[in-house]
Amino acid sequence: VQLQTSGGGLVQAGGSLRLSCAASGRTFSTSGMGWFRQAPGKEREFVAGISWSGASTYYAVSVKGRFTISRDNAKNTVYLRMNSLKPEDTAVYYCAAAKSGIANRVRSEYDYWGQGTLVTVSS
Repeated sequence: VQLQTSGGGLVQAGGSLRLSCAASGRTFSTSGMGWFRQAPGKEREFVAGISWSGASTYYAVSVKGRFTISRDNAKNTVYLRMNSLKPEDTAVYYCAAAKSGIANRVRSEYDYWGQGTLVTVSS
């Protein structure tokens, strides 16, 4: 399984970005997908998750209401729309494919990871 992440960059506080994660090599449409992030000196943390069908989504409290996870199974791609970005959102963002079809907050339930994309939010 390969996950190709893109869309990171430098943005001012209050701005928006959309991250994309294109999957290949596995039945994407039956896998739950998630986004995690890791800031310098911190543990990797859950950001958002989506079930195989897109019917269920979960968010970390810190991003709820600002970030939106979505997926297009026809394109084997999952997205993370990030609005109202804050300096504390600065991190490397990783997409991941879950072992099952459900959305999951638990890092150990994901078995494939993308390479990460850096998001930097300036104040």
